Amino acid sequence: MLYYKNLYPINRIMAINYDLLVITGPTASGKTVLAASVAYRLNGEIISADSRQIYREMNIGTGKDYDDYIVNGNLIPVHLIDIADSGSRFNVFEYQQCFLKAFQDIKSRNKFPVVCGGSGMYVDSIVSSYKLMEVPPDEALRKDLEEKTIEELTDILRSYKNLHNTTDVDTRQRAIRAIEIEQYYLDNKESETDLPTFRSLVIGVRYDRESRRRRISQRLKERLEHGMIEEVQTLINKGVPVETLIYYGLEYKFVTLYLTGKMPYEEMFCRLEVAIHQFAKRQMTWFRGMERRGIHIHWIDGDIPTAEKVQKIIELLA
Repeated sequence: MLYYKNLYPINRIMAINYDLLVITGPTASGKTVLAASVAYRLNGEIISADSRQIYREMNIGTGKDYDDYIVNGNLIPVHLIDIADSGSRFNVFEYQQCFLKAFQDIKSRNKFPVVCGGSGMYVDSIVSSYKLMEVPPDEALRKDLEEKTIEELTDILRSYKNLHNTTDVDTRQRAIRAIEIEQYYLDNKESETDLPTFRSLVIGVRYDRESRRRRISQRLKERLEHGMIEEVQTLINKGVPVETLIYYGLEYKFVTLYLTGKMPYEEMFCRLEVAIHQFAKRQMTWFRGMERRGIHIHWIDGDIPTAEKVQKIIELLA
């Protein structure tokens, strides 16, 4: 958690009709600066909803821009970043448990929680109150599946009627884990954990397609110029397995492939740029799915000034 001093020399909003505010949107949409600005106005603290910013020492590639949390010289407190070692795996169930603790801590101190992040499943798990459970490894099942092809594993996964795990199964390891989760849910329904239902105001920040593409490409160039390759090399040098870095995806996947000689720099840059654009499209697809299921997302034009965005959100909260 990031700490602060001399915070909130402002007029607080007296009546808020929600338990929490969620600020989301695709990558490179300026969510953090907006969330920090709103939190400053609301006497609030931020809870991250980014599936990769939870890892320590993964800073540049995950967009952990600490300066974005500074408003008028004050550092806004932020929870659920830097809470797991790089090289480890973190899942939605664990996120829910950590979120609930952070939420309760913030509310106990009469602060207002502002959720900020673009990891659709993390956001969705909170506003939709997913019923999840912790799924331990099933070594016997893994042994039964270890000889099957990715196609066979995918067919098995599709046989489950109500999928809880919608992770892309682009590797055998992910496919086996997905089957493991589905089988556990099938056998242990009584163990599901209920998350409280929150009154959530969900704000989405978006740009038009060309602006979004331009912002993504510019940010990628800046990250490469400011040490992203060196960051990944440091992780490799510290013993984080190459396979795990590839598993993390996007910047960590493609920079690792470059550093291990699997592709030249120019190919790495081009393929990574395309992958991030595709990721942003998938994020928007996820948000549209949330809307189809009844989650109301108030979309705000990313091009308007931050102060105007903040005021719109304050008006929606009251």
